[in-house]
Amino acid sequence: MFKVFTASWALLLGMLFLMVGNGVQGTLLGIRGAIEGFSTTQMSIVMSAYFLGFLIGSRATPEMIRRVGHVRVFAALGSLISAVLVLYAAIPDWVAWTLLRVLIGFAFSGVYVTAESWLNNTASNENRGQALSLYMIVQMLGIISAQALINFADPAGFLLFIIPSVLVSLAFAPILLSISPAPTFGTTRSMSIRQLYDVSPLGVVGIFLMGGVFSALFGMTAVWGTEAGLSILEISVFTAAIYVGGLIFQYPIGWLSDRMDRRKLLIVVALIGTVSGALAVVFPLNFVWLLGVALVIGGISNPLYSLLVAYTNDYVETDQMAAVSGGLLFVNGLGAIIGPLAIGWLMSLIGPPGYFLFIIMLTALLAAYALYRMTQRPAPSVAESGPFAPVSPVVSAATVEAVYTELAEQKGDAT
Repeated sequence: MFKVFTASWALLLGMLFLMVGNGVQGTLLGIRGAIEGFSTTQMSIVMSAYFLGFLIGSRATPEMIRRVGHVRVFAALGSLISAVLVLYAAIPDWVAWTLLRVLIGFAFSGVYVTAESWLNNTASNENRGQALSLYMIVQMLGIISAQALINFADPAGFLLFIIPSVLVSLAFAPILLSISPAPTFGTTRSMSIRQLYDVSPLGVVGIFLMGGVFSALFGMTAVWGTEAGLSILEISVFTAAIYVGGLIFQYPIGWLSDRMDRRKLLIVVALIGTVSGALAVVFPLNFVWLLGVALVIGGISNPLYSLLVAYTNDYVETDQMAAVSGGLLFVNGLGAIIGPLAIGWLMSLIGPPGYFLFIIMLTALLAAYALYRMTQRPAPSVAESGPFAPVSPVVSAATVEAVYTELAEQKGDAT
C-alpha cells in the first residue's frame, strides 16, 4: 500500500482536495437553499441536475480526452468546477443553480474518468486493486472532511463557496506538475440495457434502485436536515456518519460476498437498511439514534452497489466486464437522476419522513426482487463466483474492468 501511495501521492492529494470541494457543495447547497427560501421541490430539481450532468459527462469525456488529451481536459474541467463553486453564491436562484449543477456534475464526472486513467497507468497488475481501494478511501475522507469545513463559516455568506473553489484550484497543481506521463486511453463500450438485463435482471434492477439510494444520500441529505430542523453541525455530522459507515462496512460485506450466495447476502444487507430506515419513519428518534441510522444506511449502500456489480460479473466473461460496467453505470445514473425528484415529491407530501421512506422503499424492493430471482435460476457456486471488489458509483467502467480482470487473474493463479 505504501508503494502505491508513493507512486500516486500527487493524484491522491489532488483528489482529496477535489472531494472536499464536492462534499462541501453537496451539503452547503441544501442548507443555503433553505436560507434563500427555495422550496423542497425546487431543491430536488437542483440536486437531481448534478446526476444528469454526471451521466452526460461519463459519456462525453472519453471522446474529449481522445481529441485534446488528458492534461487539457483535466485542467479545463477543474477550472469549470472552481468557477461554478463561486457562481453558486453570486447567483442565488434555483434555476441558475440547476444549470450550474449540471455543469459541475459533468465536470466532476470527467475529472474522475481522467484521474482513474492516470491511476490505472501508474499502478501495476499486482497492486491495481490496492490503488483503487486507496483511491476510494481518499474519496470518502474528502467528503467526510468537507462536513467539518461546513462549520467554519456562515452558510449565508460567500466564504464557504470560496474555500472549496480555492481547494479545487490547488488540487490540480500537484497532479499537473507531477512527472507522471499522461496515460493512454482506450475505448470502453457499454451494453444496451436490454442486453444487460438478459445477462442479469437482478443486476440491472438492483443497480437502478441503488442509484436512487446513492443520489438520496449524496444529494438530498442536507435538504432533509434543514426540513427536519437540524442545526448545521448536526447536518454535517449526520452526513459524515453516512460515509463513515461506507468505510466501515465495505470490507466485512465483501469478505462475506466471496464465501456465500451473493443473492442471500444482498437480501440480508438490504433488509438491514430497510429496518434501520423504518425506525426513523415510525419513531421520533433523537439525534444520537439518527446517527446510528445514518451509519447503517451509509454502511449498506456502497457495499450493495459493489455486490450487484460482482454478482453481474459472475455471469460474463472477463472480456465483457468493461461493457457490463459501462451499462451498469448508465443504469445507475438513470436511477440517480430520478432519486432526488422522487424524494422532493414525497417530502412535499409528508414532510421529512419522506426522505427515509424513499430509501426504505428502494431497499425493500431490492430485497424482494433478489428473493424472487432466487426462484428463477440457481446461483453459481462459491468456487465459480468471481471476486468481490469495493467499487463505487463514481468509478469509471474502465477502472472496474481493470480491477476485476486483475482479481480474476490472481484467483486463477491461486488455483
